[in-house]
Amino acid sequence: MNMELDLAPLNLPSDNERPFVIAGPCSAETEEQVMTTARELAMKGCHNFRAGVWKPRTKPGGFEGHGEPALVWLAQVKKETKMLVSTEVATPNHVELALKYGIDILWIGARTSANPFAMQAIADALKGVDVPVFVKNPVNPDIELWIGALERINQAGVKRLGAIHRGFSSYEQKIYRNMPMWQIPIELRRRIPNLPIISDPSHIGGRREILSLLVIRDEHTQTEGLSQLRKQIDELDNEIMEVLAKRMKVCREIGHYKKEHNMTVLQTNRYNEILNKRGAQGTLTGMDAEFVAHVFESIHEESVRQQMEIINK
Repeated sequence: MNMELDLAPLNLPSDNERPFVIAGPCSAETEEQVMTTARELAMKGCHNFRAGVWKPRTKPGGFEGHGEPALVWLAQVKKETKMLVSTEVATPNHVELALKYGIDILWIGARTSANPFAMQAIADALKGVDVPVFVKNPVNPDIELWIGALERINQAGVKRLGAIHRGFSSYEQKIYRNMPMWQIPIELRRRIPNLPIISDPSHIGGRREILSLLVIRDEHTQTEGLSQLRKQIDELDNEIMEVLAKRMKVCREIGHYKKEHNMTVLQTNRYNEILNKRGAQGTLTGMDAEFVAHVFESIHEESVRQQMEIINK
């Protein structure tokens, strides 16, 4: 189901070469580091300088930011370079201090967005404040948590709101620093079409060089060739639905047979046979075996549901 938040345009600067670009050090470590980095980014056309003033760490004892003194440096960046400046806030006190020093954009980190109590405290501190707020996706892949965090901020009266897709943490070895799991931001866009979503390739890729490699594509351009291909997709989707309907009809017949012969709905050996066979078949046709397994798991779940309805009547 699509939903709409009460949003106003972000009105962020951009240019003809690339969209709104946010860049800067993970943490504001020294005044020299902040000012040198900001000047170089400004010369490269960066629109928004970001730096962490308060840095949450997994374990105590590490560098956790300079706090308020570093906000003075960000204010100087804004004055000298004319770039917008932004920093992460995780408590009502952070919000108060960031606004005191004229921070243009506040962002809420992945650890904080996963905590409804912290989100509500920040939302309460933002009541009556007109400042853009960007909410990163939670550390864990939970779209409901992400939407809930956005809703809390929006209900506090913040209309200039955006989401940041920074990827999701994983224990597995992987080519990404954070797994993008594109289906989650895509679903967020589907559910809240009017919400701006900002990509964070640095956290996903884990490499600073990725900025110069980005390719900006036009999502609105549509040609006759693309229209024809989409028409083919629609026709194939209709065929898939017809085949699924036929398959479910056979599954219901099996349900009647199992009921007449007092058999259990779940036949584990048969289920494993289907997954193994279709997974191997999918690999031969260029599809990922795990994807095929997910498809047939969903089909099997619906088959079991329909058979249970028959057996329990």
